[in-house]
Amino acid sequence: MSTEILVNIGTQETRVALVEGGAAQEIYVQRAARHGLVGNIYKGTVKRVLPGMQAAFIDIGLERTAFLHVADMLNTETHTAPLPAVERLLHEGQEVLVQILKDPLGSKGARLTTLLSIPSRYLVLMPFEKHVGVSAKIEDEAERTRLKGILEGLVPALAPEWGVIARTAAEGADAEALQQDLLFLTRLWSSVSQQVQQAKPGQLVHGDLPLSMRILRDLLGTAVERVRIDSAEEARRVQQFARVFVPQAAAKIEAYCGQAPIFDLYGVEDELNRALERKVELKSGGHLVIDQTEAMTTIDVNTGAFTGHRNLEETIVKTNLEAASAIARQLRLRNLGGIIILDFIDMRSEEHRAQVLRTLEKDIARDSARTRIYPFSELGLVQMTRKRTRESLGHILCEPCTACGGKGCVKTVETVCHEIAREVQRAARMYDSKSFLVLAAPGVVARLQEEQSGGLAELEASLKRPIKLQPEAHYQQETFDVVPV
Repeated sequence: MSTEILVNIGTQETRVALVEGGAAQEIYVQRAARHGLVGNIYKGTVKRVLPGMQAAFIDIGLERTAFLHVADMLNTETHTAPLPAVERLLHEGQEVLVQILKDPLGSKGARLTTLLSIPSRYLVLMPFEKHVGVSAKIEDEAERTRLKGILEGLVPALAPEWGVIARTAAEGADAEALQQDLLFLTRLWSSVSQQVQQAKPGQLVHGDLPLSMRILRDLLGTAVERVRIDSAEEARRVQQFARVFVPQAAAKIEAYCGQAPIFDLYGVEDELNRALERKVELKSGGHLVIDQTEAMTTIDVNTGAFTGHRNLEETIVKTNLEAASAIARQLRLRNLGGIIILDFIDMRSEEHRAQVLRTLEKDIARDSARTRIYPFSELGLVQMTRKRTRESLGHILCEPCTACGGKGCVKTVETVCHEIAREVQRAARMYDSKSFLVLAAPGVVARLQEEQSGGLAELEASLKRPIKLQPEAHYQQETFDVVPV
């Protein structure tokens, strides 16, 4: 099955699609306005030591000083003695290398630690600790022993001065994949160390990778044939990064120069929009109904228009088998996590139930997120869990619909603004007009004129044509028109 990655670079948004066998299986979205600070490493300066609180305020160049507690300077698992006085560890004016644990919130500054850690897909590197461990979330003792044995063979040769922990995603990974991950981390930390030497107090020395580069880290174990990026400049940056940190992937990266928008390839744009709907049509005529709540996600299977050719039981089994494959794909595509309840159509035969479970397990095996599937319950339901790796597509792209009392959802104003930008680019390829007129809901126009004004100006500059905005009071939030004028 051929696999490739499509990367769409916008002025304020980056989107990535993992395509397998000509169909989108996973979609990632990163927006400039929602990029957190957790994991960033700074060279800070101690501004004030607070003996009574066993803490200190650190200036890391942000609007507010950040907070560092003495407990976040020592590994409490290995340090069993009482915590030392903070004034023995820190003094005013001292430079200290720190990492953000929690983003600033309200009037509170960021929470810091000096126990630095840098994650990759399977491993976490701890440059100031000598320790080889396995995530407590991996419960299988045989798998824990296997992973620790592999790492104890790799770490002395590749990272003898550092600590390494196998992440939950490492479960089932082979020695070669773990070695490639560790090589990536050692190269990355060497680069960070050089930046630390050159950085001034209050400067960022390492931030999480941008999405276009992070995919090389997170999808390194996938048999990707090529990575296509619709920005020549970004493609060059990613190639340069790959040559240093992921040499085996450098030759697979290329700039996409096609006329059609890159997400129009393989119907990714259409697939993304369908992934925001409750109802998923099946080829047989049946359908799924997916409802996502705070507590859990429920997926209901219905026969719909499919009646089969022989009998009702045949119709039910065929629909459930098709639904099992569709569910496995939708979980990845929408990135649904936590507790998931599957309500298949009732089947009398135990063999038919087992057949549906085998299909679900087989298709979900391609999912990189950790999953656990339980047998059919007495009520005929299948319970499963899927590890949350990031926000679901629905949470990123949509918001509760106020018109229906919060029972449904609509695309956010920000999402509509990004869609308008892509539609203007699409129209620019089709029409040789002097300018474009965008008609949209007042709230969308206001967003384009204010928060998105910088991105709109960049778009006008790249197209070398002005874009005019016209609010339409009767337009719904998701409705807009782009008119060449």
